[in-house]
Amino acid sequence: MPSRRLVLSCGALTATFAAGYGVMFTVLDDFRDEYGISAGALGAVVAAGFFTSFLAQVLVAPMADRGHAKRLVMIGIVAEVLGLLLMAVGKDVLVLLIARVVMGLGAGTALPAVRRIVILADRENLGSNVGTLLAADVAGFATGPAISAVLVGPFGIAAPFLVIAVVTLAFVPMLVRVHVEERQVEAGAEGRFAFDLLRIRPYVAALCMGSAVFFMIGTFDALWVIVLDDLDTAEWIANLGIVMFAVPMFFLGSIGGRLAQRVGPFRVGTLGLCAGALFLVLYGNAPSGIFIFWISMVHAICDGLTVSSSGVAVGLVAPAERQAGAQGLLGGVQTLTGGVAALMAGSLDDAHGRAVAYGVAATAMLVLIVGARVFAGSMFNERPSVTPAPESVPAG
Repeated sequence: MPSRRLVLSCGALTATFAAGYGVMFTVLDDFRDEYGISAGALGAVVAAGFFTSFLAQVLVAPMADRGHAKRLVMIGIVAEVLGLLLMAVGKDVLVLLIARVVMGLGAGTALPAVRRIVILADRENLGSNVGTLLAADVAGFATGPAISAVLVGPFGIAAPFLVIAVVTLAFVPMLVRVHVEERQVEAGAEGRFAFDLLRIRPYVAALCMGSAVFFMIGTFDALWVIVLDDLDTAEWIANLGIVMFAVPMFFLGSIGGRLAQRVGPFRVGTLGLCAGALFLVLYGNAPSGIFIFWISMVHAICDGLTVSSSGVAVGLVAPAERQAGAQGLLGGVQTLTGGVAALMAGSLDDAHGRAVAYGVAATAMLVLIVGARVFAGSMFNERPSVTPAPESVPAG
């Protein structure tokens, strides 16, 4: 399969995983109203998926670097489909919890392997390809609510989950035909897990950048609707803002990836994160919800051009044969960071108001940005090329 076609196919698969989560996110109120499940229990359902996805990305994903990339993608697809089917039939919290756990395992198992396949298939276009996966992820999540809106009313809660399950399963024949260059490693070899990659200082820098991105995302997601409601902003503006924020990410994802490759992911990522911290401060001090809405549109364009930089940076600094483990550890750290940021933002907003909540998040981002610059060292100005990734450099 030609590399560009492979990238687009992997992007479409990534989008289906995101769409499954997007659907679940938008029918939580239906689960509550139809089946009497409490908001607290539904929160536990959502959190369970993030936790199991983190474990899979850290503990299972490195197996893709040891000759099992294609197999892990297949297993992830099967798990995702099974989770979607359980979501479709689930009417109590236990079934939904199991479904979300299975979906989290599926995504955490498959997606790092997908990124590895894409990165190694065409290293010359690393930035564009990583950006394409980001755009597909955003597009899939944004499509989920639209699928729910069309199908839930006429056909019930189960319909969108069943549709996405069928679409996800349709990728199996494509995957069977894809040739993946696998690497066979003995069971006792280094790299069983990805934690040894923390010896590579520029890789730690990429983790700092990725964590800063998700500190921003976790804070944004946790406070968006609450802050606009506190400012007496119309509900349709809040909903429109969520949709409109995803649009630039979709159209600019691959462009931003190419920018990171051409200019350097650490340079582009640092610039974008500094701007992101400024946007958070503006959210905390804006006089009205309309003002926040227009700030977010500029913010979305900036993110679309820069947030793929951490993934490109990992592709640049991690050894080629360790890409799945490296991307999986990045995704796991980002998942945890986003959750911590969301909890912190909500607590600070309740106790001290939005200015403090956004200000603390912006400060945390700046600390991570400084950490990234320090760990990047001489790699700060490097740009991806077709040459092999650098050898491990001890952090101490």
